[in-house]
Amino acid sequence: MTTADRAEGTGLRSGWTTGACATAATTAAYTALLTGEFPDPVTIDLPKDRHPSFALAVERLEDGAATAGVVKDAGDDPDVTHGALVSVRITPGEPGSGVTFRAGDGVGTVTKPGLPLPVGEPAINPMPRQFMREHVAAVAARHGGTGDVVVEVSVEHGAELARRTWNPRLGILGGLSILGTTGVVVPYSCSAWIDSIRRGVDVARAAGRAHVAACTGSTSERVAVETYGLPEDALLDMGDFAGAVLKYLRRHPVERLTMAGGIGKLAKLADGHLDLHSGRSQVSTDSLAAMVEGAGGSPGLADRVRAANTALDALQQCQADGLPLGDLVAAGARRTALGVLRGAPVAVDVLVIDRAGTVVGRA
Repeated sequence: MTTADRAEGTGLRSGWTTGACATAATTAAYTALLTGEFPDPVTIDLPKDRHPSFALAVERLEDGAATAGVVKDAGDDPDVTHGALVSVRITPGEPGSGVTFRAGDGVGTVTKPGLPLPVGEPAINPMPRQFMREHVAAVAARHGGTGDVVVEVSVEHGAELARRTWNPRLGILGGLSILGTTGVVVPYSCSAWIDSIRRGVDVARAAGRAHVAACTGSTSERVAVETYGLPEDALLDMGDFAGAVLKYLRRHPVERLTMAGGIGKLAKLADGHLDLHSGRSQVSTDSLAAMVEGAGGSPGLADRVRAANTALDALQQCQADGLPLGDLVAAGARRTALGVLRGAPVAVDVLVIDRAGTVVGRA
């Protein structure tokens, strides 16, 4: 398989999306259906003048059908589908039908509105569909085909892998989604996670949810459910990507947003950071000490907070002195959120929790 470029400035190896792998398998299978021979490796055309080649892991020619498979290489990205076998079975379609997509084993089906595909469709996203249609047309032109085909995409162990993704919550059942807008996986861009946040907002809006909760993890999600009684499709697995949630809601608002998380991550949001990952932003005890001073805390308490090892340590110092640092952090996080929303019609409240899931601050 051709290796994608090193991601700019990181030295990390880029990889290929499931959509690119499915496009390569489609190209090889349709070529074999028309010619009796599988091109191996098979080369495809992607945006930005990329022309990667993929080795085939599966080649199967039957009477009236051809199947090709490619093992996904996600490069240095910790992608759940890295190493998965993506296969496509091509059969002739009805005359004039063009390309028809079907979900094979391990590929999900859309069951809820709000996604970029109608309910009942295979979870093969619009851009991979476009790539596959274009390559089917090119193979047909090259080898005298009609371009009327059924493309059935499968991912080995896809149903099991999908349980580690957002798909069940989004109403994509039975397997994975076939994703990718450029065909390239940029290491640690977390584009799939951010795309899932956006689709989560879309599904909540389509379901008529007026209140959603963006949570940093499972404990804060449980607290939000217990506090507000929210249904599953109103929960957004924000993780570290506060900015992704807020920027998407700015363009696609809901009436109310609750942001819930541990004091460490929300202290970073209060300090203006929109990426809350420990490798990309740090808790500033100087900022926490300034909050203490602004709230009338003693100079001694401010000094202890400034010298604290963690935000939780600072919280405990303040609790001992009766100063509500959790509320101050919540208020700061809310101010940051409202600043990113830029006047969008979204009411915001914040829940700050400790490691045990106790609410230690609200705004």
